[in-house]
Amino acid sequence: MSTPSPTRDGRRLSISLPPFWAQILIGLVLGVLLGWIARATEVEWLGRTLDEIGGNFVQLLRLAVAPLVFFAIAVSITSLRNVSNAARLAGRTLLWFLATSLIAVAIGIVIGLVTNPGDGTGLTPADGSAPETRGSWLDFLTGIIPTDVITPFTELNVLQIVFLAAAVGIAALQLGDRAAPLITFGETALELLQKALWWVIRLAPIGTVGLIGRSINEYGWDLLGDYATFTVDVYVGCALVLFGVYPLLLRFAAGVDPLRFFRAAWPAIQLAFVSRSSVGTLPVTQKVTERLGVPREYASFAVPFGATTKMDGCAAIYPALAAIFVAEIFDVSLGLQDYVLIVFVSVIGSAATAGLTGATVMTTLTLSTLGLPLEGVGLLLAIDPILDMVRTATNVAGQAAVPVIVAAREDILDREVYEHATSFEIDGVDATPARAAAA
Repeated sequence: MSTPSPTRDGRRLSISLPPFWAQILIGLVLGVLLGWIARATEVEWLGRTLDEIGGNFVQLLRLAVAPLVFFAIAVSITSLRNVSNAARLAGRTLLWFLATSLIAVAIGIVIGLVTNPGDGTGLTPADGSAPETRGSWLDFLTGIIPTDVITPFTELNVLQIVFLAAAVGIAALQLGDRAAPLITFGETALELLQKALWWVIRLAPIGTVGLIGRSINEYGWDLLGDYATFTVDVYVGCALVLFGVYPLLLRFAAGVDPLRFFRAAWPAIQLAFVSRSSVGTLPVTQKVTERLGVPREYASFAVPFGATTKMDGCAAIYPALAAIFVAEIFDVSLGLQDYVLIVFVSVIGSAATAGLTGATVMTTLTLSTLGLPLEGVGLLLAIDPILDMVRTATNVAGQAAVPVIVAAREDILDREVYEHATSFEIDGVDATPARAAAA
């Protein structure tokens, strides 16, 4: 990005900023450095500043979540009126979401069985504590329907917001032309929200400094000792899905070049890693999906749908490993039926995570289904911010990959556009490593 500024003789200087991906990387390095300094020197004001910067960045993202989810889902449903075989596309999308979640949870279980992440940690049941927020199947099933139309927005209950948005979108489709003014209003409101969120996204490099610095200052490196195996397991599991499963599916199920996908999708994956929010990354994810040749009408449905239900990192890999970890800490033996239950919860209960930072609800849902102590969640909360980064990056990659796969298999993917999807800019900021290298 170049920002012109006037000189004495009236000419304008061009101030070049690094590519957006480099700005994020600089923010990561600077955050680690400042966090380490704050912890090592016990400088209170520095730690407080990092906490404020990171907290405000997340708060700005969360501020847009409720209206963004509502309008994104409602508009995405109404956009299906312009898509032939809309029901077929929606069904295929859901099936691919379920299939990839099944693969992800299987990888998580296998890694957990091989590494035994809870053994030798030094942690005991006394170190855990029951979480304030928990999930249960009854709450999940009955909590979908709100008691009124205001509370879901004030309490940020994303699952209920999705329900309201789906109801409005379907009703608008049924009304036909009479709903045209409402649909136009929804599309305009969504564009306004996305534009505002783009401004927040531009602050991601600064937010990165605060978020990473806060984590290092608060937890330090010592924390990783007790959770070393578990942390490595989560990162390895997510990496296998992100850089193994998705590329294989793109190559053999969709017949496209996986490298092209990652070049175009990298800004969304990168932002997801930093922000830890699938919904906060939604505008970027949708834009890169369209730039990969997925028709806008279909992408505008599949990506928001995925941002609230497609959670391979948070709802598949992580709960599987967490269940095994907690079972070993509390000395509970898991049988074949328990692993089947883990698969069932992970595949069916993904919507419980609802695109927000963290996976506490999904973890408590898994543990309660297995009959494991919910105090085990308290053992995981300390390390959660470090794990949530890679989980969310995996979620978002899947939310972009599945629409590409479905579009390719349904022969609606613009393959020529896909083959040239090598660059992406965030409001003038080059966000793609490939483009920066070529320049």
